[in-house]
Amino acid sequence: MLGRLPQFNDPRILVGAETSDDAAVYQLDSGQAIVQTVDYITPVVDDPYSCGLIAAANSLSDIYAMGATPLFALNIVGFPVGSLPLSILGEILRGGADKVREAGAPIIGGHSIDDPEPKYGLVVTGLIDPAKIFKNSTALIGDDLVLTKPLGLGIITTAIKRSKVTESTIDMAVALMATLNKGASEAMVAVGAHACTDVTGFGLLGHLHEMTAGSKVGARVSLSKVPIIPETWDLVRNGICPGGTKRNFESLQGAVVWDPEIHTEAQLILCDAQTSGGLLIAVPKDRTTALMQRLREHKTPAVALIGEIIEDPNGRIRVEP
Repeated sequence: MLGRLPQFNDPRILVGAETSDDAAVYQLDSGQAIVQTVDYITPVVDDPYSCGLIAAANSLSDIYAMGATPLFALNIVGFPVGSLPLSILGEILRGGADKVREAGAPIIGGHSIDDPEPKYGLVVTGLIDPAKIFKNSTALIGDDLVLTKPLGLGIITTAIKRSKVTESTIDMAVALMATLNKGASEAMVAVGAHACTDVTGFGLLGHLHEMTAGSKVGARVSLSKVPIIPETWDLVRNGICPGGTKRNFESLQGAVVWDPEIHTEAQLILCDAQTSGGLLIAVPKDRTTALMQRLREHKTPAVALIGEIIEDPNGRIRVEP
């Protein structure tokens, strides 16, 4: 569908839609470029304030994946006026404001509509040096792959909707989703990584495939090295799996080469549609140790070397035990 849309040839467009990157980048002058993204979600937990925190962190993540600094944000709101008390919306917006403030930026406006299902997110504008943009299409053969949050959030939020998890699991999931990728972004900028993307709706392997396809390389991932929220395993074995995760799995057939020992539950988890997941960073091997040390200093939720970039012009991903 996107291929049918008109193309824009403005030379100031440094990153557009061609490689399914995380944000658009538009050059202002030789030393500055605007990075802009938009994202919104439906509620993934019951607490309105937590919903605001998570949605804002999720929206800001695309800016961090590009290595940029957020300047300001605008609210996007859909809310069922007359069906739910406006105090709920107030708590959602308060959570979003607090999270954007934590990122060091203001919210200076927005837009709302009357919508039967609540929705909230942000348009985020950031700033970057045009020579220091982190794309998802610039990974090089031999790079290590480092992940900064554990997988399983899509399965767990589905379980939350079905009342199949404990309050402690809900609290843990909220804390993970509300954690900004700011520290992880600062770490990769400091060491000079090659490429980055954030892991959200297309899951780990879906976003990794965007990276490999755009970079014209392949990847090798070791399941045993991928951080996975422990509760996820029992949930997926009991049939709890979001529709988006299943669609991700189906769409990657032919793009992923599964080792025979990788069972179906693990395959689904590696394709799990995340909300406000971590960064997936392609870093030169001689900088991996420095990156992982900086990630630990920033108290990143996970610091995991999960695989490497290999030669494969077709962008295939090999998953090993």
